[in-house]
Parts: sequence; C-alpha cells; structure tokens
Amino acid sequence: MPAKRKGMGIKTSVKSGNFRPTKKGAGMTKKGVMAYRKANPGSKLKTAVTGKVKPGSKDAKRRKSFCARSAGQMKKFPKAAKNPNSRLRQARRRWKC
Repeated sequence: MPAKRKGMGIKTSVKSGNFRPTKKGAGMTKKGVMAYRKANPGSKLKTAVTGKVKPGSKDAKRRKSFCARSAGQMKKFPKAAKNPNSRLRQARRRWKC
C-alpha cells in the first residue's frame, strides 16, 4: 500500500479555479471548498465571510476567529504584513478584518 500523501488533496493553483487570484482577494472559491470537502470527507470548511453579519452570529464569530488567527500570521511573517498585495493582506481585506 502506498504511503498517504500529505496536503489538501486538491489542486492549489489559481488556474484550477479552486483559489482566487491575489488581485481578487485571495482565498478559496466556492468550487475550491467543494473540491476540498469531496477530497476530505467530514470536513466543515466554508468560504470567507464577506457580507454584513449580525453581531454575535455564527458568521460574526467565524470572522472574528479568522481575523485573530491571521493577525498572528501578520506577526509571524512581517514581509507579507508589509506588502499590501500579499495573499495574507488581501485575504484579510476580503474578510473585512
């Protein structure tokens, strides 16, 4: 039996349509999320919270959690934090962090 490969189990290029280009806000597309969930049964991955949300709702909590995690990445990767066109900064903008 071959060894199991680590990774997401989906194509991670922008051309595959699974990921949004950096100029369009980075992050996964709906197609990418569906492909990931198909490759990883039992996953609860969802797309970004981009619209208006009620304070205290599940989506508001997901946004707050993402923003907190990505703020940690900003500290860990100062080069990406300084570049306004980095995938990290673009994703945070898309999530409205």
